[in-house]
Amino acid sequence: MESRAKFLGHPIHPMLIVFPLGLLATAVIFDLIALIKDAPQLFDAAYWMIAAGLIGGVISAVFGLIDWLAIPAGTRAKAIGLWHGVGNLIVILLFAMSWWLRRPIPDNPPWVAIGFSFVAVILALVTAWLGGELVDRLGVGVDGGANLNSPNSLSKRPAAEQAEPPTIRRVA
Repeated sequence: MESRAKFLGHPIHPMLIVFPLGLLATAVIFDLIALIKDAPQLFDAAYWMIAAGLIGGVISAVFGLIDWLAIPAGTRAKAIGLWHGVGNLIVILLFAMSWWLRRPIPDNPPWVAIGFSFVAVILALVTAWLGGELVDRLGVGVDGGANLNSPNSLSKRPAAEQAEPPTIRRVA
C-alpha cells in the first residue's frame, strides 16, 4: 500500500519521525547525564529538546494520520496503525506533561517531570517497533511492486518496472 502523503516520491511520515524520536530520546539521555554528573545545564538543554520534539511529533502525526486513514478497514495493518498512533499520542502527552512541569525552572526539573520522560521513551520504543511492523512486515507506505531494481522515484515510472542494474566491471 503506497503512502498518500509524499514528497519527491517518498512518504513524508517516515522522513519526519526521525526528528521527534531523536530529540526526545536525546532529552532523556541528557537528563540521565545531568543526574549522574550534576550538570543542570543539560536539564535546560533537555527542556528545549522536548519542546522541539513535541513540535516535530505533532507535525509527523498529521502525515501519519493521513496514511492511516488510507489503510483498508478490517486489516491487521489498520489495527496496528491504530495502536501505533494512539501509543504515540500517549508518548507526546507524557513528554508534554514533562515539558510543562519543567517550565518554572528548566535547569532543575521535578522528579515527576523526569519520570514522565523516562516512561514516554520506553513507550516510544514499543510504538517505533509497531511502526516498523507496519512498514517492514506489512508494506504500509511501500510502493506497489517495489523491488530491488525499481527505477528512481523521481523518474515517475512505476516501482514494478525494472531499472537497468549498474554494470560492475571486473578488474583483472
